[in-house]
Amino acid sequence: MLSQQLVNAITLGSVYAIIALGYTLIYGVLKLINFAHGDVFMVGAFVGLYTISSAYLGLPFWLGILLAMGACALLGIAIERSAYRPLRSAPRLAALITAIGVSLFLENSFQMAFGAQPRSYPPIFPKEPIPWISHHLGVEMNFSQILLILVSAGLMIGLQAVVQGTRFGRAIRAVSFDLQTSQLMGIRTDRIIVLTFALGSALAGAGGVLYGAYYGSIDPTMGIMPGIKAFVAAVLGGIGSVPGAMFGGLIMGLAEVSVVQFVGSQYRDAVAFAVLILILLVKPTGLFARYQSERG
Repeated sequence: MLSQQLVNAITLGSVYAIIALGYTLIYGVLKLINFAHGDVFMVGAFVGLYTISSAYLGLPFWLGILLAMGACALLGIAIERSAYRPLRSAPRLAALITAIGVSLFLENSFQMAFGAQPRSYPPIFPKEPIPWISHHLGVEMNFSQILLILVSAGLMIGLQAVVQGTRFGRAIRAVSFDLQTSQLMGIRTDRIIVLTFALGSALAGAGGVLYGAYYGSIDPTMGIMPGIKAFVAAVLGGIGSVPGAMFGGLIMGLAEVSVVQFVGSQYRDAVAFAVLILILLVKPTGLFARYQSERG
């Protein structure tokens, strides 16, 4: 049924959108593709597992999300200070290679600490479809899907409000436009950059917990493909654009579900690279971004 596949696409796209928000936020300020972002997403999922599961702390779900966001924010600050800040004046290739190195470090560290086998997430919400929705709308949706979609939309709206309507958001936009001029105008650029890393990483942490609660299983390499697809979503929407990241995530979800439905599940990962090649050929700046010349 077409409507059911649309619901599945929106749910999957919401996962990519949450991760893409962090990608686009960090790139907008520092012009850095933080390829470790998908692994920060993985760390958030593990923090959620150990805080929510009754076998460990057994905390409420909402508190587990907050703790995962806090832990990932601290991780983002540590990554920025230790890995990226020393290379801020270096060629961009050096920072890109470092980002890949940080990603591999996190993956292998968690494999050593927790093993490579998938771990089951506690059944937080009922998996059965909500009868009212099935009866009135003719599609099957459970509580986890609704929560994932609503939280993703709420984070996008909240982030857009912060960027466009607060003093911190104005500082982010100024640093994004011209880092050196922002310093001369008295903006504490180092503080803005580290807070941006913290905010983007916190978003990834929330996404990791929601992903674990929805799919029911996590592992130390779980952030690789969602991270790549979220990066494609950010590029598709126009990296640096918050609405573009959300829109790009939904398009990626729709493309993947359509490929699985009409072509075959073996091509579900290939569609991300096909979309990336297509957008780079047709509109390299993305659907929502305006062209900006590079400075320096």
